[in-house]
Amino acid sequence: MSWAETLRTGLEGVRSHLLRSALTVLGISIGIAAVILTVGFGEGASVQIRDEINSLGTNLLIINGNLTTTDVSALGSKTAAPDIAVVAPETTTGATLNNGTTKWPTLVVGTTPSWLKVRNRTMAEGRFLTAADEMSAADVTVLGPTTASKLFGHSDPLGQTATVNGLPLEVVGVLASAGSAGSGTNEDDQAVVPLSTIEQQIPGGSRTSVNTIYAETTSPSTLSAAYQEADTLLLNIHGDKASNADFVINSQQSLLSTASTVNKTLTELLAGIAAISLLVGGIGVMNIMLMSVTQRVREVGLRRALGATRRVIRRQFLVEASLLGLVGGVLGAAVGLIGTAYVLPHLISNPVAVSPAAAVGSIAVAVIVGLLFGVYPAGRAARLAPIDALRTE
Repeated sequence: MSWAETLRTGLEGVRSHLLRSALTVLGISIGIAAVILTVGFGEGASVQIRDEINSLGTNLLIINGNLTTTDVSALGSKTAAPDIAVVAPETTTGATLNNGTTKWPTLVVGTTPSWLKVRNRTMAEGRFLTAADEMSAADVTVLGPTTASKLFGHSDPLGQTATVNGLPLEVVGVLASAGSAGSGTNEDDQAVVPLSTIEQQIPGGSRTSVNTIYAETTSPSTLSAAYQEADTLLLNIHGDKASNADFVINSQQSLLSTASTVNKTLTELLAGIAAISLLVGGIGVMNIMLMSVTQRVREVGLRRALGATRRVIRRQFLVEASLLGLVGGVLGAAVGLIGTAYVLPHLISNPVAVSPAAAVGSIAVAVIVGLLFGVYPAGRAARLAPIDALRTE
């Protein structure tokens, strides 16, 4: 029997039990669609995490803990830390900004002019803080785009006044949008002021302590050296031992690696759950093929009596199982791709990546599942003795 004849016979076998075939295909389709959606969600989350961490700045060390302006000055010394190019301290406090009767609660960030470069931010309009602003503790602020929109609506915020805790601040600039940071903080909703201003004039700010120090290294290759310099320098200043240091230094690479590892673990967990659906679909293939063998004993016996070999019989049933897997895989891939491209983006806020490679791989897996779960029924059909099969009622 030719392959064309085998394929035709396989199609007839599938169509002769249409309802059971449809249910089996449905089971495989659900498994394949679940796998594609899971992979798309995982890849989208990975891209989002990578972009958010990279948005913090390049070649960056992020230092948190009990930090002071003395630490900032020490880290900015080219003698003590030659591999650190730029340092930007940051101290934050929550406050409500007012523009007339309009109020908006936001995060007030006190920092220096180097913050813009270190944090890899750009301006949408106006200017950023200057050294003169820092020196004079100027009553100025640079707003995030969300903050500017909430306070001033569609009007131009430049030159207008935003009051925080009774202190009027002139809006001198608006930051370009940056989205959310990995911690979930909205980077577009904040008011940036000179560090000296938040220390001296805004209640809640400290005159000496800072929340975070961002240190940009001279190049990616010096990140490790800069880490060691910062760690040694701060340990000496604080009089701490490494085992009980009151600060923590993180790098972009370590943050990205940790986030990627966690995301990969969750994706694998979800993919494992989706694979269970695929396993159920495979069991359905075996079930329908076993029933098909039972119901077609006389057909198999007649074909064997007419000269069909065991190899031909086995091939026919394997083709039927493969067809069920192929159809289920194609339908499942189509549903999965449509879901990742059009449905999920409207239902959840997290990005979802479309993965053609996952779709092609899933179809191949579906066919393999059909083959694997069709091997036993096909072997059982091939082992039927012609005379016993023809006697079966």
